[in-house]
Amino acid sequence: MSDSSVQAQFGANAAFYVTHETHAKGASLVRLVEVLPLRPEWEALDVATGAGHTAFALAPHIRRVLATDLTPEMLAEARQLGVERGISNVDFELARAEELPFDDSRFDLVTCRIAPHHFDSIPAFLERSRAVLKPGGSLVVIDNLVPDGSGGDYVNAFEKLRDPSHAACLSDRQWREALDVAGFELRHREILGKRMKFGAWASRHDERMQGFLKSMLMAATTEARGLLQPRTEGGELTFGLHEGFYRAQVGV
Repeated sequence: MSDSSVQAQFGANAAFYVTHETHAKGASLVRLVEVLPLRPEWEALDVATGAGHTAFALAPHIRRVLATDLTPEMLAEARQLGVERGISNVDFELARAEELPFDDSRFDLVTCRIAPHHFDSIPAFLERSRAVLKPGGSLVVIDNLVPDGSGGDYVNAFEKLRDPSHAACLSDRQWREALDVAGFELRHREILGKRMKFGAWASRHDERMQGFLKSMLMAATTEARGLLQPRTEGGELTFGLHEGFYRAQVGV
């Protein structure tokens, strides 16, 4: 997926992410603050910040947050949201996740939430994150997970049909291996379940495309259905996803 394709997709839907329930209010946003030993002198880097929800959750607890994103329209939405909330210690900068243009050993914390499945290279993102962290600094990665094998392939194809900027979600095993290869020490890991409302999830598309997506969801393979578990709740079609939450540390 080229940068221009990602920018086009997120630029056109930037306002969607300001109020989107998973991004704005998800359980992992709460867990982020609960799990991290946040300190008032810290400076954090929030990668692929989107509408800024992760950066704004961190801001009251630390000295400063630098929030980056590849898409100018997303940064504009995040800046406006920060102004509306009266948050003054978050700065914004355009940057690719794989080429973070910052000095080595600068940040106490790097975060990236529900975004790596759009990256061209997760190893490159992890390499740059490790470089810009201080010795002993922490990386927190939160992203949607897929099963290993063919079930994961099906879920990724389902996601990509809805959003062409989707590259690939990893499995829990793949994330643990990637962090290890990048030189991180895993300090905390948990898997959070969530239910997605199909109508809201597919709302950017017309009725015809929504029909294709619904058919793919309902015809999920046995391996994919174990994760997706489509069902009707209160007259509304929903399906399940998992988020992996990983806190990893750079050695001192």
